[in-house]
Amino acid sequence: MNGVQLLLVEDNEGDIFATLDAFESSMVINNIIVKTDCDQAISYFKKIASTEDLPDLVLLDINLPKISGHEVLKYLKQHQEYKAIPVIMFTSSSSEDDITKDYRNGVNSFITKPIEYSDYVGVLKRIEEFWLKISGISY
Repeated sequence: MNGVQLLLVEDNEGDIFATLDAFESSMVINNIIVKTDCDQAISYFKKIASTEDLPDLVLLDINLPKISGHEVLKYLKQHQEYKAIPVIMFTSSSSEDDITKDYRNGVNSFITKPIEYSDYVGVLKRIEEFWLKISGISY
């Protein structure tokens, strides 16, 4: 098993820590790349040398410095080489406008972050279970 590469686009240090902690014992994810703003995320994709280096899954926050996660989503879904990568909007927003906008732009799932740490970790475990085990992302 090669494992899964996850790209986390998140600026909140507490959320980064909780995400890394939740996946620390993962038998599936072998590499988590963290980018703290959208410019870093887009630059990361522009620098990828081959499709073997692409992440298998993207966890993307909306509320990021400089430009929003909506822009990263649009960028990924408008480029053929990235279009098939599952993108999960994992954000504090529960705005109906954000949800509608992201589904129109091709997000694969929209999940509002829980406030309590144990709930947050539990949701990440369910994301891992569904997206990395049930849905068929190869690893």
